[in-house]
Amino acid sequence: MSDLRAELTEILDEAEWEWLIPHVQRDAVILVALKLNLVDVGEAIASDNIPSVQQWIDEQLITKPSPVQVGEWNSDRTKRFHTLIVQPYVLVQEIAAA
Repeated sequence: MSDLRAELTEILDEAEWEWLIPHVQRDAVILVALKLNLVDVGEAIASDNIPSVQQWIDEQLITKPSPVQVGEWNSDRTKRFHTLIVQPYVLVQEIAAA
């Protein structure tokens, strides 16, 4: 495992929606599709793997949260996300409700 991958794996965390709101307001949150591995995406962004990142963007597997999603999440501020900080971004994946 690369040092970068190990570092990203170590900082993988969870956060409630309310904690992410300031990052959404500064346009720093990137929503990652559930079918992608959050660490893989973080590693690609951190290492400037443009082909992979561009493909995910083209396939809408990584996106900015839509106004509709933000509205839904605002109605449930305890909603939780897997999170990974790759400066200046906060990568998030929804955690399905139990």
